[in-house]
Amino acid sequence: MKKILITGGAGYIGSHTAVELVKAGFEPIIIDDLSNSDIQVLDRLEEITGKKLAFYKGDCSDRSLLDQIYAEHQITGIIHFAAFKAVGESTSLPLKYYQNNLMSLLAILDFMKSKDIKDLVFSSSCTVYGQPAQLPVTEETPRQDAESPYGNTKKICEDILVDLVKSKAGIRVISLRYFNPIGAHPTAKIGELPIGTPANLVPFVTQTAAGIREKLTVFGDDYDTVDGSCVRDFIHVMDLADAHVKALSFLGKQTDDFYDVFNVGTGNGNTVLEVLRTFEKVNDVKVNFEIGQRRQGDVVKIWADTKKINSVLNWYPNYSLEDSLRDSWNWQKTL
Repeated sequence: MKKILITGGAGYIGSHTAVELVKAGFEPIIIDDLSNSDIQVLDRLEEITGKKLAFYKGDCSDRSLLDQIYAEHQITGIIHFAAFKAVGESTSLPLKYYQNNLMSLLAILDFMKSKDIKDLVFSSSCTVYGQPAQLPVTEETPRQDAESPYGNTKKICEDILVDLVKSKAGIRVISLRYFNPIGAHPTAKIGELPIGTPANLVPFVTQTAAGIREKLTVFGDDYDTVDGSCVRDFIHVMDLADAHVKALSFLGKQTDDFYDVFNVGTGNGNTVLEVLRTFEKVNDVKVNFEIGQRRQGDVVKIWADTKKINSVLNWYPNYSLEDSLRDSWNWQKTL
């Protein structure tokens, strides 16, 4: 059974990916410093999968810890999630983001080379496209200047990976450019659990609906979109998790020094206000919201062209926006 190290594996996307890896016959090994996740996730993963997953608390930049993990589990591949990801925070604390997001990738790559670990799936982002000139964005769409330091760290990480593969380092890499992950596991045992103020839309929606927050602010209603609010491609986290498993399986069939990139989205764009209305409709609840000023760093509209991942990885989304928002609310109600 192939053992896959998941950095940031107790986090939102990492935990759902661990579930899908088990389902596909892999053995996930989780490393997480729990700075943006909760130790209880491990018990929930055991409930869902019926297996106790190996877990190491620590920083994936800690080489001695990585060496220990390898000694105990001969890792054959890595999915690298661990990164800071709040767009707003990155504009006010850029050095924190460059330090963490770049150094952790460099540490992982150095570790892979020393242990001759071949396969890496890297957690990238549609933020590398900036404010795209054409929609939907394909993998050939030119990357723009990033709208935030967070987005720039993803661009730089992609460049590092390309340069390493070009150097004939003997590794195989896929960068997955995520659009906007939402939803939760259908069992409502795991889901998005932001520590402190959420950085994403849907936890704000669910926390407001649950009365934890007084109201939600929609940042701007005067953009050039159908209702003036920003457009995003919202993808269910289980579909995103499935894309990682398919990427890993695909890498195993490639020759050394392989690099490719795939968009992971639904191929549809929805506005923030459409998400709010859909959430209210499918869950029969009201969300108290107000219209606020535009937010620095926000892209007006973006959604994915998914033809490449459909044809090459045979990956297609299985969940609708309604499914995602229903699962998000069911998860919120368990908290």
